[in-house]
Formats: sequence, C-alpha cells, structure tokens
Amino acid sequence: MTNPIPSFAHANVTRDERGIYTLQITDAKSLNILASPVTLSLTEAFCWISQQQDALALVIRGSGEKAFIGGANIYEMAELDPQEARSFITRLRQLCETVAAIPVPTIARIPGFCLGAGLELAAACDIRLGSTDAVFGMPEVRVGMPSVIHAVLLPSLIGQGATNWLLLTGETIDAEQALRWGFLQFVSEPATLDALIERTIAPIAASGPCAVRSQKALLSYWAKSSIEAGLDRSVQTFGETFTTDEPRRYMEPFLTRKQHRETK
Repeated sequence: MTNPIPSFAHANVTRDERGIYTLQITDAKSLNILASPVTLSLTEAFCWISQQQDALALVIRGSGEKAFIGGANIYEMAELDPQEARSFITRLRQLCETVAAIPVPTIARIPGFCLGAGLELAAACDIRLGSTDAVFGMPEVRVGMPSVIHAVLLPSLIGQGATNWLLLTGETIDAEQALRWGFLQFVSEPATLDALIERTIAPIAASGPCAVRSQKALLSYWAKSSIEAGLDRSVQTFGETFTTDEPRRYMEPFLTRKQHRETK
C-alpha cells in the first residue's frame, strides 16, 4: 500500500507504477535557485521520500531546461552576518546530507546550469546524467567566499587536480569535460535526456528492491571504511540477503531458461 504524496512548498513529488519517484524543484525562479525557504522545503520532501518503502529510485530535477540548480541565492547571502552565514550553510549541508542518506538510488537530471550548491547537491547523488548544454562550476571564490560543504566530495569524484582547478579558479566547464572528469556518467542531447534517464531507471526497476537498497548501503559503507571492514560488512550483508525469498524469486527466471536450453 502506497502513502498519499503530500504537497511541499517548493517540490513537486510524483511516483510511477514501478515505484520510481521524481522530485521537481518548483517556484525557485528560472534557474531553481536555493534560497533558504526552497532549501528547507526540499529537505522536508527528501526526508519524506526516504521513508517510503515502495521507493525503488529517485530522479531529482529542476523546473524547465535552463538549469538543474543555478546555485544558492546570492541576494540572500549578500545580507548575512557571520552567525546567519553559518545557519545558511548548515541548511544547505543538511539538504545535501538528506539526499545522500536516501536509501535508494538517486539520479540527478542535469540540463543547463549546475553551479555552486547545485553542483554539491548533484555530487551527493549516486548517478549524474547530463545534457550536452550543461554547464558546471563552483564560482564561490569569484564572489568572495570559499566553496564548502559537499565540495568535499569532489576530490574522490573527479580527482584532486580537477577539484583544485574548479574551486580555485571559479571557472565553468562544459558537459564533455564533466564527463571526462567522471562527474557525469553519461551525456545526451537535450531532446533525449529523459530517454537517457529511463535507460538508467529501467534496470534498477527490474532488479530486486531489497538487493538494490543493500547495494546502496554497501557502497556508502565502502566509501568510508577500510577494505577489511568493507569485506566483513559484505559477507554479513550477503548472508542477510538470504533471510528473504528475493534471491530465489529473482534467480528463478534465469534457472528456468537454463533448464529449458539444456532439455532441448
């Protein structure tokens, strides 16, 4: 039984018959800017999605095709005092951490601008798919502040040298460069971006839901653990998998096809 989807001030959440959720940022200007009310609303929506047991995956997108997220609200930041600045950035940190903690695969759909806090939120996702017109950057130093919070993920995603260039120059890169650096997994023409999203979603939806959640949990653990601890957790998780009938149910079609070929 699925729960009714609540309304959120700056997020339109939908769910298809497979259990694929989509969160679209709404009423955040044409570039989906993260002002504090938007940040708080999105955090609330992501928290709700995290609790949905029928969820298989989540696609995160902006409204329109101009941007994924064009960054945080510069007009709001210009008025901050030191304490307000800490509160402002803490809200953005909590937003990114909420996305990273979602127990199912998260896919960032990235057309147009993906800048600053938007790039950090994309970095917190599991998979990033972009269009050829996408533009990526961390321009904070150009407006008198360092890049912080989930920019910390970038060295592990794109390497230290690429991170140094991006954060120290404040310059932007195109989708081709983001793909070469490994920030994007695939790129398509704008008109086929949704088809690219579906090519990633379809195999996730066809897989064992418990297995996908376990795999994501392992990936998160591996990123922070030693190899030995990761191996130990892997053995434990593999054993726990067989406390359910999911492996048997999902292996059955493969076994049936093999038996059918052998009897021919």
